[in-house]
Amino acid sequence: MSASKSDDPPAHPPKDQLPNVYYCITSSPPWPEAILLGFQHYIVMLGTTVIIPSALVPQMGGGNEEKALVIQTLLFVAGLNTLLQSWFGTRLPVVIGGSYTFVTPTISIILSSRWDDQDPITRFKKTMRATQGALIVASSIQIILGFSGLWRNMARFLSPISVVPLIGLAGFGLYEYGFPGVARCVEVGLPELVLLVIFSQYLPSLIHSGKYTFERFGVVITVVIVWIYAHLLTVGGAYNGKSPKTQTTCRTDRSGLLDAAPWIRVPYPFQWGAPYFDAGEAFAMMMAAFVALVESTGAMIGTSRYASSTPLPPSILSRGVGWQGIAILLSGLFGTANGSSVSVENAGLIGLTRVGSRRVVQISAAFMLFFSVLGKFGAVFASIPIPIFAALYCIFFGYLGGSGLTFLQFCQLNSFRNHFILSVPIFLGLSVPQYFNQYTATHGYGPVHTSARWFNDMVNVPFSSEAFVAGVLAYLFDNTLEKKDPQVRKDRGKHWWDKFLDFKGDARSAEFYGLPLNLNKYFPSV
Repeated sequence: MSASKSDDPPAHPPKDQLPNVYYCITSSPPWPEAILLGFQHYIVMLGTTVIIPSALVPQMGGGNEEKALVIQTLLFVAGLNTLLQSWFGTRLPVVIGGSYTFVTPTISIILSSRWDDQDPITRFKKTMRATQGALIVASSIQIILGFSGLWRNMARFLSPISVVPLIGLAGFGLYEYGFPGVARCVEVGLPELVLLVIFSQYLPSLIHSGKYTFERFGVVITVVIVWIYAHLLTVGGAYNGKSPKTQTTCRTDRSGLLDAAPWIRVPYPFQWGAPYFDAGEAFAMMMAAFVALVESTGAMIGTSRYASSTPLPPSILSRGVGWQGIAILLSGLFGTANGSSVSVENAGLIGLTRVGSRRVVQISAAFMLFFSVLGKFGAVFASIPIPIFAALYCIFFGYLGGSGLTFLQFCQLNSFRNHFILSVPIFLGLSVPQYFNQYTATHGYGPVHTSARWFNDMVNVPFSSEAFVAGVLAYLFDNTLEKKDPQVRKDRGKHWWDKFLDFKGDARSAEFYGLPLNLNKYFPSV
C-alpha cells in the first residue's frame, strides 16, 4: 500500500495577507495612474451620494435646488471624513460616504405631523434641522464606543469564523440595490453590467498589452461608453412619450441637478439653521448609528483583506469607529440628511482593481471636495443614470461579500460547530430582514407598530439589516458554543489572529496602521 498523504502540506496554505495585489496600503501607483484611480473611486461613490438625497429631499419639501445643495454637502462631508479616516482612523483605503441605514429614521422625522402646516421650503429647512439634531446626538454612540476602547474589547472576541457571515452579508445583503436597480432601465443598466465583466475579466487575458488598463480602469471606460449610449437614446427620442418614472430613470437630462447647482459654493456648518433636538428621534437615530457601526466593522475588515494588509487589530478597529462617529457628527453639523459609514461599493472596487493604496483613496477625497465646491462640474457627473450605478453595485457588493469568504481558510470546515455558526446566521440574516421588508412594503409600516414612531424604528431598523442580524448571531454563537474546548479555539481560527491583537506587535501591522508624523502621542491607540 502507498504511504498515507495525510501529513502532506496543504496545496493552498492560509495567508495572513492576500497575495497578487498590485498596490497595498502603503505602496502607491505612479501619480497619473493614482489620479485616474482616485477619480474612479469618486465616480463609484456618486451613486449613493445622489440616490439618497434624491429620495429624501422631495419628501422633505425641497426642489431641485435644495437637492443639488444637499448632494454637494454630502459630497463635501464625505471628502472630509474619508481624509480623516485615512489619516487618523483605521488608515485603511476606505471611503466614508452616505448610508442607507439612516434612511428609515430620517423618513420618520420627515413624516412627523408637526411639519404639516408649513410651506414646502420652510418644511424642508425645519425637517433638515431636526435631522441634524438627531445625527449630532447619534454620533455620540460611535464616538464613545470607539474612543473609550469598548468596541476594542468587543472586537477581541471576533474570530475568522464569526466574521464570515458579518462581512458576507455586508456585501451580499445589499442585493436589493443591485439588479433590481438595473432592471429599472434594462437597456442602460444591462450593457454596463455586461461590458464591465468583459472589460475587467475577459479582455485582460485576451489583450496582454492592455491588461492592466482594462483591469484597473474598466469602470471609467465602461461608464463613459454606456453614458454616451444613454445620451444618444435620450436625444434620439427613445423615451419620448414614456412614463415620467421611466424618463427620470433612463434619460440623461432629467436629474435637474445641472441647472439647479450653483457654480461655486462651499458648504458650512449650520447652513440650514440651528438644529432641533427631539429625544425620541435621537434614540431612533442612535440605533441606526449602532447598526451602521456593525455593518462598517465588517466592511473595514473586508477592505483590509483586499488591500493586502494584516488582520485588523481590535485597537485600530476601535479607533476607526471613533472617527466614524466624528463623521456622523460632521454630517449632523453640515446637514446632509444622512449619516456616514464605510462605502461598500468602494471596498468592492478595491477588489476589482487590486489597488488598495491609501493615496488613491485620499486623491478620491480631493475630487469629492473639489466637485462639491464647483457645483456645476460636479452636477455633470452626478447626472449619470442610476441604473449604471446599480450595474456597478452588482459587481462591487458581491466582491465585498466574497472577501468575507476568504476567512474560511483559517477555519476548520469539517466541524459541525462551525457549520452551524456559518449556516444559521447567514440564513436568518437573509430571512429575518426579508420578513421585515416585505411586511413594511405590504402594510406601509414595520412589524413593530406603536404610536411611538421612534420606538418602532429602534426595533425595525436593526432587524431590517442583513449584516447586523447575521453578524450579531454569528458573534453570539461563536462565543457561547463549546468555547472552553481547547480544540475549538483552533477550529474557529482564533490562533491565526493572536499576533495581531496589538498592531505594534507585528512590523507589518505597525507599518499599515501606525499614525504618521509621530501622531501616536496625540492620538494613542485605545
